[in-house]
Amino acid sequence: MTAERERNLIILGSGTSHGVPMIGCVCDVCLSEDPRNKRMRSGALIEGPEGNILIDTAPELRMQLLRERVRLVHAAIYTHSHADHLFGLDDLRLFGHYLGGPVGLYCEENVERQIRKAYGYAFDDSGSGLHPGAVPNLVIHRIGPASAPEPFELCGVKIIPIRLMHGKLPVLGFRIGDVAFCTDVSEIPEESFALLEGLDTLVIDALREKPHATHFSVGQALEAIARLKPRQAYLTHISHTLDHTRTSATLPEGVEMAYDGLRIRLG
Repeated sequence: MTAERERNLIILGSGTSHGVPMIGCVCDVCLSEDPRNKRMRSGALIEGPEGNILIDTAPELRMQLLRERVRLVHAAIYTHSHADHLFGLDDLRLFGHYLGGPVGLYCEENVERQIRKAYGYAFDDSGSGLHPGAVPNLVIHRIGPASAPEPFELCGVKIIPIRLMHGKLPVLGFRIGDVAFCTDVSEIPEESFALLEGLDTLVIDALREKPHATHFSVGQALEAIARLKPRQAYLTHISHTLDHTRTSATLPEGVEMAYDGLRIRLG
């Protein structure tokens, strides 16, 4: 009898929209040799019993998947449509070929509009002259309703969407069993706290020490963690102002800095 493989949530990227090191910057973190200070744009991979699911498609997606030796992606779910979370989508082209069918994209209506606008060639039936290998094979599934996004099952995994606020923009976090991934958040609506109770592991946005209009600071993230009381928490979407070692030394027990390639066990 074949043993069931260990399944993980893999942090593909733990960095902010500029990535770390940041272009043109000569700060200590950007020049650091510590691999944990080298942060690609935010994203994660869910290893499901029936396939792999991306959370967002960062611009470095190809490099992330090669680094983690991911051979196949079956679907992608989206937190929101900002460029650092969306613009690696074309790297899904190969997977439609490998699967012999479309890669499913699961997103809210506003994200779907942006995908269709930015990647119109993937949905153009007019005969654009592009050869088949140049066009991603995609099918979009709507997450809804906006007022209370409903759970859905994908690749043998139950996924619970969680409404979060990214400044004034409504976005989604996702809960998979006892693990939740909540990037790009500046506010957790009161009704969403109930969906984040009883977690084993929480991955949550913590951009920098100073407050920011659209992201939790480290202090704000720690306040949310103290209320939710997960067994373990990881800070993600990290800017170049936070050195991994120095910041880690200031964090309370049970809270750590995330890093690219971090594996979090899924029950």
